[in-house]
Amino acid sequence: MKPFPLPLPHGMSAETFLAQYWQKKPLLIKAAFPGFKTPLLPDEIAGMACEEGVESRLILERDGDTKWQLSHGPFDEAIFPELPESHWTLLIQEVHKYVPELAQLLESFRFIPNWRIDDVMVSYSPLDGSVGPHVDQYDVFLLQGLGRKRWQISTAEVCHGDLIAGIDLQILSHFEAEQCWELEEGDMLYLPPGVIHHGVALGDGLTYSIGFRAPAECDLITSFIDYLAEEQRLSVKHYRDPGLSFQQHPGEISAVSLQRVRDIINSIPVNDDDLARWFGQVVTESKSDERVEPNAKALSIDAFVKRFRQGEALFRCELSRFACIEQRSATLLFVAGTLTTLSSEMKRAVYLLCDQRMHIATEWAVLLDSPDNAALLCRLYNEGHLYFDND
Repeated sequence: MKPFPLPLPHGMSAETFLAQYWQKKPLLIKAAFPGFKTPLLPDEIAGMACEEGVESRLILERDGDTKWQLSHGPFDEAIFPELPESHWTLLIQEVHKYVPELAQLLESFRFIPNWRIDDVMVSYSPLDGSVGPHVDQYDVFLLQGLGRKRWQISTAEVCHGDLIAGIDLQILSHFEAEQCWELEEGDMLYLPPGVIHHGVALGDGLTYSIGFRAPAECDLITSFIDYLAEEQRLSVKHYRDPGLSFQQHPGEISAVSLQRVRDIINSIPVNDDDLARWFGQVVTESKSDERVEPNAKALSIDAFVKRFRQGEALFRCELSRFACIEQRSATLLFVAGTLTTLSSEMKRAVYLLCDQRMHIATEWAVLLDSPDNAALLCRLYNEGHLYFDND
């Protein structure tokens, strides 16, 4: 399969970017995608915003009931002709699920682990459209897909009191730019977490935001505890204090009681196997309630292999996330939050399956000779996680 070009400045390696910029400092990348042609047009984005199941938002900087008014879709198509000529933005999340060209765009970011990729969001803005100066807690690449946009950034620290109160958006009440750039079609800006950024459209334009997952630590801890409880890995013992001694103030929680609770928390088992199985399932779960549908007509393994070998390309359904973990005596495959434990002999097939969104038979020629590999691909196809180009 032809390698996708790195969307980095000429001569910069992935290793250099990760060492010097990733989660450290911004980077402007001129002509990251030379000759880029947007696969979406403004009218198509408006149409998507009217569909059930598509996560969409409309932000009016003015001309709403309040300044910086936020509305959630799906929208009635009748609202769009009534919008003002400037100062608003329409955003659609997870557009890579609906537009294959954007799913393939993600292949250019394979120098970052797949499980870290969150989604591709598209924003359409007329002249002076913006979502205000704001800060995110995740990495993002901002690719200009149509028109031009001015980006201003600041590395100043942000406190909760710096945000405009009473609105559902994390917009700063005061912003002073440290750097400013104008991006044209194909240009891209990388921003690490915590950098304040303010993008303003210089005319009708589209921006694609390639965002990366950054789970909150508290959410990870809560999720892991829930997993251990579901798997019955936690003790069913109850709090006990047979050495309880008389205390003068019955309303006080004693230091001894707190120590007993600390001992209970410290006894929570954290072994490598549980950690791997839990984390792989968590990071491959879908963000939304959408799930793949099994193929109406399941193929036999022989019929699947024959069709694959005849030259049809096989694609990953973008509703399904894939990841794997290699262990000493097994290979763990995670697809859409579900774990399958496979033999170590299937490692090469699993890596290929998880690394790429598109598969061609020549890359699988030898691997398909293994009945286990063929059965795995066929099962994932019948379950709807994979599909042929001609389906």
